[in-house]
Amino acid sequence: MSILNDGRWSVLKGGYKVVYDPRPALRTLAVHYSSKSAWDELWNELHHQGDVGDASYAAVVEIVRVSEDQTPAYWGAYGLAATIEEARLLDDRNPPIPDWIEPHYKAAWQTLFQLALRDLAVPGDDETVTCALAVVALHRGQFSLARMAMCTEDERAEMLRDYLGR
Repeated sequence: MSILNDGRWSVLKGGYKVVYDPRPALRTLAVHYSSKSAWDELWNELHHQGDVGDASYAAVVEIVRVSEDQTPAYWGAYGLAATIEEARLLDDRNPPIPDWIEPHYKAAWQTLFQLALRDLAVPGDDETVTCALAVVALHRGQFSLARMAMCTEDERAEMLRDYLGR
């Protein structure tokens, strides 16, 4: 179910803590799922240095909705949703999910989890694999694992070398 027609979108705030309406970018993705400019806009506006807003939560619902028919889903759908969810869960500066969005957000995360499992079952590019793993880890409450999954392979290798003292 799309919540795009709800009038409350016009007062939602993004990652910069100012009003941001992501609906134009989301509508672009519904028609042109691989639109780099739409994905770039959403990444830039919905998350900023650990800050997210209520527009971020609402956008996740729509990102998942437009990703359901994509196989595999674009890595950015997993990555952006995981980044927003991590910020929501681990940084108390961020607002709670508004009541009108919360049931949709929870349902979207359940769907996103299923999409991630689907896409992990087939060969995929590194970005899709790491971001889908982050979604699975967050869904299971494994916050450190999710954060590690979002790191590059070089960053994970460096962490392992540091851990092993090599």
